[in-house]
Amino acid sequence: MTMDNKTRTELEAAAFRRLVAHLRSRTDVQNIDLMNLAGFCRNCLSNWLKEEADAKGVPMTKDQSREAVYGMPYETWKATHQATASPEQLAAMKKSHPGH
Repeated sequence: MTMDNKTRTELEAAAFRRLVAHLRSRTDVQNIDLMNLAGFCRNCLSNWLKEEADAKGVPMTKDQSREAVYGMPYETWKATHQATASPEQLAAMKKSHPGH
């Protein structure tokens, strides 16, 4: 399939927005579960967004990139939705991502 870069960028942006909307709606899914299953989480996504903004010279703070992904300030999301990780979750994280 061939398409022009503008269309490809628009489709990728739309898919990104759908992913972010899906993650916002699934507050029951913890970041540690995402990391253990998929190797990335909401924080990773917000970090990637900030890294791309930095690369393009677009001013964006870490707090702004997290709010763009979480739909609210990160501290609010944590206080409202983040559960304490179980020993099993922590062990799986240590095994699959020893650097985190």
